Amino acid sequence: MKRISRIWLTSRPTLLCGVVTLGLTSASVASASDGPGPFGVTAATVASRQSARVGALFGSDRVGKLVGGHFCTASVVHSRQRDLIVTAAHCVDGDEGDLVFAPGYRDGRAPYGVWKVGKRFLPDGWAKGQSEDSDIAFAYVDELGGKRVEDVVGGNRFVTGTATGATAVTVTGYPDEREAPITCTNKPALHSRTQQRIDCPEFTGGTSGSPWVNGDKQVVGVLGGHEHGGDTADISYSVVLGAEAAELYRDAASGR
Repeated sequence: MKRISRIWLTSRPTLLCGVVTLGLTSASVASASDGPGPFGVTAATVASRQSARVGALFGSDRVGKLVGGHFCTASVVHSRQRDLIVTAAHCVDGDEGDLVFAPGYRDGRAPYGVWKVGKRFLPDGWAKGQSEDSDIAFAYVDELGGKRVEDVVGGNRFVTGTATGATAVTVTGYPDEREAPITCTNKPALHSRTQQRIDCPEFTGGTSGSPWVNGDKQVVGVLGGHEHGGDTADISYSVVLGAEAAELYRDAASGR
């Protein structure tokens, strides 16, 4: 089957924030229900306060001409500073220039504003060798009009150590060829000890960085990892969020 590439930035990795000491993360099982059905069916995302936390990434040269310019997906996660997004490492590891984030983007419009992406946090495993098991990143977004992004759209909680497949998750992302997000709910399964997978059709290029959100509004996966998120449109992957992801989040959320 034709490879569905989710890579946009291809330059060598740049270490923006190292992970030195990895803490242990205890496993837990989310208490959420299995979520809405039917499972494994992809549909257009309904615009809502929840979906507004997910947005598209663009090069800063696309400000003012957003249509056709998005290349990856990111989402707002809760932090003390209220200015943090999560995405795949391969979406933000290049040096091609500044990036911007448009939460709730659709059809050329950014109803919640276009936010400049600032400092980025990548794990050592990605920065030193582009390990597929470290394909996750965080970034700050600058204030806009005196407000922080989480104050405008809210943020999901980033949670590590959840049991893969304990509940269904909803994946929301922006395919390159569409100007509005798509959504699919299904139960993920383990692909390996360090990778999880989900069966959802139509998640093509551009959906890297899409959050996997359970019924408790917790991000328990980020589309990326194995094969940069998958080489077919029907199966997508995420790093199993464990100790490395937990430490990276603590670094980003604490402002270090």
